[in-house]
Amino acid sequence: MQLSIIILNYNAAAFLELCVYSVMRAVKNLDAEIIVADNNSTDHSLEMLASIYGDRIKVIVHKENHGFSKGNNLAVEQAIGEYLCILNPDTIVGEKVFEECLAFAKAEPKAGFLGTQLIDGTGKYLPESKRHVPTPKVARQKMLGNDSNYYFNEVGQNERGKVDVLVGAFMFCKKSVYEDCGGFDERYFMYGEDIDLSYTALQKGYDNYYLGDQKVIHFKGESTVKDKVYLKRFYGAMGLFYDKYFKQSTLEKKAIDLLISSMIVIKGTRTTETVLEEKEFILVTEDPTLKIQNVVSSASIELLESCNTLNKSVLWDLSSLKFEEMINYMSKNTEGTYRFLNQNKTFYLGSDSSKSRGIMKIV
Repeated sequence: MQLSIIILNYNAAAFLELCVYSVMRAVKNLDAEIIVADNNSTDHSLEMLASIYGDRIKVIVHKENHGFSKGNNLAVEQAIGEYLCILNPDTIVGEKVFEECLAFAKAEPKAGFLGTQLIDGTGKYLPESKRHVPTPKVARQKMLGNDSNYYFNEVGQNERGKVDVLVGAFMFCKKSVYEDCGGFDERYFMYGEDIDLSYTALQKGYDNYYLGDQKVIHFKGESTVKDKVYLKRFYGAMGLFYDKYFKQSTLEKKAIDLLISSMIVIKGTRTTETVLEEKEFILVTEDPTLKIQNVVSSASIELLESCNTLNKSVLWDLSSLKFEEMINYMSKNTEGTYRFLNQNKTFYLGSDSSKSRGIMKIV
């Protein structure tokens, strides 16, 4: 088998449904398997997978929440593909992304991990798609508001090139590379493991690549509530990374520990939850018979550019449109708001900021 796509899920049923649907369309012409590993979700994720996708996907049920690293490692053990893609459940992929990654990886014998350009639910580019190794100095600068050395700006947003660190939301590699690097370090429960694995690949002589012409929607944060527990895990992961790879004096370690503690206090007082106001919809569909509540007009994706979208949300009919066309439109029109209608027309979802959780509403 060519490829195993591994999606680790925890209580993200609605976003997972859309993610799996996009992946199924993207692997239609590939010898691939889709593996959903569920980290003991308490929502209806497992019931949804069984009712909609049945035996077309492989489901691994974890009896406890193992976290990101161990949850993925356990799934990789059961994967039979020559290549792997670690994929978040709150993502939507285009039809050609896996074909492009496979072709690139096969042409680069030293390829370690591949990543794509990630955009949020409004089409805005997520700069963490490509990063430098966050040395203690770079991390201190980032926490103090200077991110010029944190993001890998030497490679353009829409370009392809070598980078240091990729994002765990989409990491593509040969399975043998993953195994040679030891997989995700299971001391990381959540966050930091993608930095660690990217850096391990570099240490072993592999090259990590960013494919900026391939775009993936990452709603970001749909399976995680960004509270103080999140902040402690995030900054604690960075502390683990520094202890593992960088020798620091006692004074340096105390300084960065103090800075981390301060960031947890400061950011822990902020709220990232926002209430999204629902607008009237412009329904983008190829089905002229489709009727949805609050739709004021309908258009094909070709005619959408000529529509007045002011104070309106674009509602994508996923079952009749190409994901690549939707993603490309969003990346060029980042001031709009977008909602995604699932294939069975039972709900829509969306996210208007990478700093807040999205919404899901029943149709």
